[in-house]
Amino acid sequence: MLPDRPIVPSTLSVKDLPWQISWSKDKCTLCGKCTAVCPVHAIELGVFRKRIVRTSLDPKDPPVNQYDVYHGIRQKTDPAYACVGCATCTMVCPNDAITPLHGDEADKLRFHIDRGGQPRRRGGRRNIAGGVLDRIKFLRISMLTDPALDAGRHEFELKTLLGRILPPEENLKFIRENGWIPPVREIYPLIIGGMSFGALSPNMWEGLQMGVAYLNEELGMPVRISTGEGGCPPRLLRSRFLKYVILQIASGYFGWDEIIHAIPEMTEDPCAIEIKYGQGAKPGDGGLLMWHKVNKLIAAIRGVPAGVSLPSPPTHQTKYSIEESVAKMIQSMSMAWGFRVPVYPKISATSTALAVLNNLTRNPFAAGLSIDGEDGGTGAAYNVSMNHMGHPIATNIRDCYLNLVQVGMQNEIPLFAGGGVGKNGNLAANAAALIMLGASGVQTGKYVMQAAAGCLGSESDRCNICNIGACPKGITSQDPRLYRRLDVEKVAERVVDMFLGFDIELKKIVAPLGRSTSLPIGMSDALGIGDHHAAERLSIKYVV
Repeated sequence: MLPDRPIVPSTLSVKDLPWQISWSKDKCTLCGKCTAVCPVHAIELGVFRKRIVRTSLDPKDPPVNQYDVYHGIRQKTDPAYACVGCATCTMVCPNDAITPLHGDEADKLRFHIDRGGQPRRRGGRRNIAGGVLDRIKFLRISMLTDPALDAGRHEFELKTLLGRILPPEENLKFIRENGWIPPVREIYPLIIGGMSFGALSPNMWEGLQMGVAYLNEELGMPVRISTGEGGCPPRLLRSRFLKYVILQIASGYFGWDEIIHAIPEMTEDPCAIEIKYGQGAKPGDGGLLMWHKVNKLIAAIRGVPAGVSLPSPPTHQTKYSIEESVAKMIQSMSMAWGFRVPVYPKISATSTALAVLNNLTRNPFAAGLSIDGEDGGTGAAYNVSMNHMGHPIATNIRDCYLNLVQVGMQNEIPLFAGGGVGKNGNLAANAAALIMLGASGVQTGKYVMQAAAGCLGSESDRCNICNIGACPKGITSQDPRLYRRLDVEKVAERVVDMFLGFDIELKKIVAPLGRSTSLPIGMSDALGIGDHHAAERLSIKYVV
């Protein structure tokens, strides 16, 4: 007997999906809230037909088939509509009648996801968990009093410098030859990394900007935020809040025309210009803003048609070497702002990072170097990039710092580290470890999304649909139906809370070091790890 529904090679059952919907018929009132809020349309209202066989005790009476028809919630098994486990349905259900459950076996969906010949793209974090940063311990704890230290130990000024710090004799020589001083900014050591206006929803982006403005103007914390690629709203370019923003130009040049045209009307200079050559989780293939997110507003800012996918080339098309990029990009951007704004490149953490750094040491226009490790910038990456490309940030930043030490320039060119900072929730500890390994500051993005807006993405592949614009919280969506769920003021409030918490934890770590007015940059003698090979690689203490 043939089944009611034909079985073909592409047929899947609910059991084959990584997330399975548990629905209670007895509790459900069929209000429809769960199907309305599902970001991937994984569930639908269905009509069920149940056959019941009625038999009689009289052998002369044949069995009778009776059919009971009722309505309920059905989960789709098409991979295009696979449940992502976000549990938004559970949040809105008034009767606790529905919830997603993680499958109890290996995910088979990965073998069916390449629909239409397209490799899998997903947002969220990389699949490989773990890392060195969370295993590093801080060993140097002062148990003795020192009147000179105690007097200022509680007067913390957790700030760092962004800009080229030339020695006094070279500074005077530079002024005589060029007529200007390399610009320097005093900023907070934790920077909100580049998440573009387009990758994030309007409400999320505005909430981040509001939080940064409050931290600066009400709390006196010089926090800075990078715009990411793609420009920013024109009103921000002409506002006084621009001084809290790092403008990023990337390989696709999206949105850069809008920024250049706004320069004559800017009332404030931006904090810095960041030239992005690479991102950590996709060092070889560039980013991708899918067509789902390119609405009319994003298209207008970026100067492209609406509804088209926007891939960023992996390198600047007009730049074929780091020497050429310094000559053309860094110097031209410095000239555009009258040499008042620091300009620095952002690269992926790779084995070629030292070559880039060595070139920057020979050019006084470079204000620093930002390095993004393998766990950074995963919002638009392919799985193959996230899992098999990139370099861990801890070892890469350490190599670069020790290289600067060898040439005596460790206090001249600031290094900023990103990629996996706070991946497991240990934001302050990870940041302190990177600073003691040689970074002048750190950048984080995913942690901010989780802390400020309650991102649901996880290493177990829960949600992680940032790239298709179906974010159930409205963080990474350009769909008004979704991003209106996000309260802008609540996002700003949570950003402030996050930085205050980070500030307290970082102070508790650096207090025993006797550092009250400067960061312990490069103070690796205070670090230890219980892995002999890692300790040898990072040139820190091995402790067991």
